[in-house]
Amino acid sequence: MDVELRQLRCLVAIVDAGTFTDAAIDLGLSQAAVSRTLASLERALGTRLLRRTSREVTLTAAGSEVLARARRVLAEADELVRSATTGQALLRVGYAWSAVGRHTVELQRRWSAEHPQVQLQLVRTNSGTAGLAEGACDVAVVRAEPDARRFDSAVVGLEPRYVAMASDDRWARRRFVRLAEVAERTVLIDRRAGSTTPQLWPADRRPELAYVGDVDDWLTAVAAGSAVGITAESTRSQYRRTGVVFRPVRDAPPIPVRVMWWRDQPPVRAAELVDLLTELYRG
Repeated sequence: MDVELRQLRCLVAIVDAGTFTDAAIDLGLSQAAVSRTLASLERALGTRLLRRTSREVTLTAAGSEVLARARRVLAEADELVRSATTGQALLRVGYAWSAVGRHTVELQRRWSAEHPQVQLQLVRTNSGTAGLAEGACDVAVVRAEPDARRFDSAVVGLEPRYVAMASDDRWARRRFVRLAEVAERTVLIDRRAGSTTPQLWPADRRPELAYVGDVDDWLTAVAAGSAVGITAESTRSQYRRTGVVFRPVRDAPPIPVRVMWWRDQPPVRAAELVDLLTELYRG
């Protein structure tokens, strides 16, 4: 049995909406039709994709894999329609925290001027792959080593590290801070998408850690003065928050900025994006 786009859209709608009822509303179908469509997809694939209880819908292991591929297939189908009807293609660039920092605006302007037939769309997804594994984008900007079994990548630049602190912190008047000093404080870490890990310090000199869900939570906690954070220069450029100041970490290694894509499905425009970002970072 063939898999149809309507079945994949149904799966994505159920997961995004959280319930069959809400998915039916989003799709303009009856709840029974949504249930039948999902069941037909599961029969076609020969595996169960969702676990359904009276309160929630959760993905099975197979469902998580199918969902990511479904998003990619649907994005390609939408892109096919878009390109055929408007003559303009779309390149979705995912990021988790801060895109490419101070280069973000210039990237958008240069891309628009140099590639007028390909719209560049920035998509923020707070995950370790910046939305690539989830099917939310075609390429992703990441600041961690990717899984080489699944993804290819290219380093486009390096960014220095900064420590973020409350504006009334005792370090706020200083020009820079050192890693050993930061180890004496509580450090905020985003385990899903952050660029800072405990391995930044020696095993016997690691700081106390506190965990946050994304950059907004991170900035809020920093402004409150309960902890400090270490991040790439791009965060400092992209997020200006009242009550938060940034100072260079003098002895910390820089953070490589990578563009990443699926190994088995490299986007047509990936090379052009890598070239442009490399030029911007060098500049």
